[in-house]
Amino acid sequence: MDATWLKPIVETKYLSTENAHRYRAILRYFYIQHERMRQYLFPEEVYAFLKQHEEFADYTEEELQQDLDQLVKWNNLIARQETSHVRTIEEFKKKRFRYQCSPYTVEIERMIRTLEQLGDSFGGSLERTRFDRLYASLSRMETIIASDFQEQPDEMHQVWEETFDYFKKIIQNSADYIAYLHGENLEERMTSESFLVYKEQFTAYLRDFIVALQKTSMQIEQLLEDLPEDGVRQFIEHVVDYERSIPRFADALPPRAVQIEEKWETWRSLCEWFLGRDGRESELSFLQYQTNEAIRRLTRVVQRLGERHHHFRSRKGDYLHLARWFSRLESIEEAHCLSAVVFGCFHTKHLVADFGATDNIYRDVWDEPPAEWVTKPRVRHYGEKKKPQAIEDKEREKEEARLRYLEEKAREEAELKQFVTDGKIVLADLPEVTPYVRKTLLGWIAKAMGREGQAMKTENGWVVNVVNKEGTICLLAEDGELVMPNYEIHVLSRGE
Repeated sequence: MDATWLKPIVETKYLSTENAHRYRAILRYFYIQHERMRQYLFPEEVYAFLKQHEEFADYTEEELQQDLDQLVKWNNLIARQETSHVRTIEEFKKKRFRYQCSPYTVEIERMIRTLEQLGDSFGGSLERTRFDRLYASLSRMETIIASDFQEQPDEMHQVWEETFDYFKKIIQNSADYIAYLHGENLEERMTSESFLVYKEQFTAYLRDFIVALQKTSMQIEQLLEDLPEDGVRQFIEHVVDYERSIPRFADALPPRAVQIEEKWETWRSLCEWFLGRDGRESELSFLQYQTNEAIRRLTRVVQRLGERHHHFRSRKGDYLHLARWFSRLESIEEAHCLSAVVFGCFHTKHLVADFGATDNIYRDVWDEPPAEWVTKPRVRHYGEKKKPQAIEDKEREKEEARLRYLEEKAREEAELKQFVTDGKIVLADLPEVTPYVRKTLLGWIAKAMGREGQAMKTENGWVVNVVNKEGTICLLAEDGELVMPNYEIHVLSRGE
């Protein structure tokens, strides 16, 4: 008999002990978030969830912390100290924790939920073929809807069951495997030298899954967007009618409208998992991100292990090989060439010119004149010869430079004014413009888009408001063409 059969399972104590209702509510919330691929939770999130229910109206944060500590002792939760945003030593000493479900707890909660809902079994993996099967099942549904429901009701019911059977398995298995990749035990194993044996298998497994996911998920997304809502509702009605036609003994079925609405919500959850909702990122995108992050983490671990391995490696063999290579060369010139390739240049010189740049932020580097650098001899007693000179009056040059600057600014403002029509600049109607106008308009748009109300004051005193229209335009300039969103710049005031 295996000795593990006789050991008590402390992870199940929370089901029947005192305050079991509090422990079960906490762990059910952890399990739900685990299914949504959120492995780590802070106590504040758990407390906010519990306070939404009347049973926890008098529940305090101190009681929550006590319950969390007890669940950690029973191995239901894994506590990890949060150090990513610590700014002081005092904050580090407070030991702010975030918590993760243990594998035992996930399995226990899933078993309880299975008993409650009679769900399907699962296994943690990233099966790339399930997306292909889901796409094939959705394609059959699309064919049935397009044929005006020519198939038999039992066939439609089978298609519905297969579709959501694949969907459930994708969610459960991927959530379990992603949690496994973020587990503490795997991180400890990854730091050992034995991990190098499995790294190729891990990376190939994840890479193949990502390739299959990217290939099939786009087809599924397009198919879900093309399916008409009326057709899907009729399909659901046929499925519900078939389920209600199955003979049952004295089992009271819920109303037909309730069953249809439940299945419609199930369908919406499938669409939201692939397409997202209200501008939020879909769970499919999050799964791709998590898998890519796992590949990057594995790559970094392998790199660190490789660096540790090569740190103590002797370079004697490499140097002997180079020595034999040098000894076979016929001339010193060839030896110099080989040395330059192997060791680089020994006498590289970097020249730096101290040249004052222009104040014009729109002036490019290649528009500046070349700088000259005068070398000075490196001798101890060298000193530059200086002759006393009178202070020159350059007031006239300064005034001329100021007038040139004002004339240039006036010309630039006049150039911008000619594009204002009915108090606005329509970028779609502009002719070919100069690089200065293009850079100025793009600068206004960039500053306005980052402010509330998309309004800002320009450097020449104008108050403008940027309005984004539908579509894209092509802005023509002397130095090229720019494809950009369709913006209009409304001039509210010219500062006159």
